[in-house]
Amino acid sequence: MMEADSPFTPADETHMRRALQLAAHARDAEGEVPVGAVLVLDSEIVGLGWNRNITLHDPTAHAEIMALRAAGEKLGNHRVVGGTLYVTLEPCAMCAMALIHARVGRVVYGAADPKTGAAGSVFDTLVDPRHNHRVDVQGGLLAEESSALLRAFFRARR
Repeated sequence: MMEADSPFTPADETHMRRALQLAAHARDAEGEVPVGAVLVLDSEIVGLGWNRNITLHDPTAHAEIMALRAAGEKLGNHRVVGGTLYVTLEPCAMCAMALIHARVGRVVYGAADPKTGAAGSVFDTLVDPRHNHRVDVQGGLLAEESSALLRAFFRARR
């Protein structure tokens, strides 16, 4: 349940819960690191993604990239101008640059990534003034649920 002073909307929470479902799918169906992403444009889901880099033997197949690819196919466009990406883990530098190139307007993430996060934790890629496009960033939505999925996954792998 969201707190009254939360910067997030009920729709934000709904989309992040869907991203958490996709993260669990990545873990359960494909043995992937549990990260899920939902890309929304004009209140419509245009792309879903989950980590598939192990399954596809593709280092670029992160959840965010998979959601961008799905949106590109659906929209017939490499841009998702003004879209919002919901992702369970803070984007890495590769994903952050893809989001900038796609002109995504906003990123909402769950857990911060203190090792490779590019939305404020390690790098500020999404808001760097040197880019011709900057993305609004809000972190921490359902962060505990996102972190718990990741912790349990890596604990089970040890």
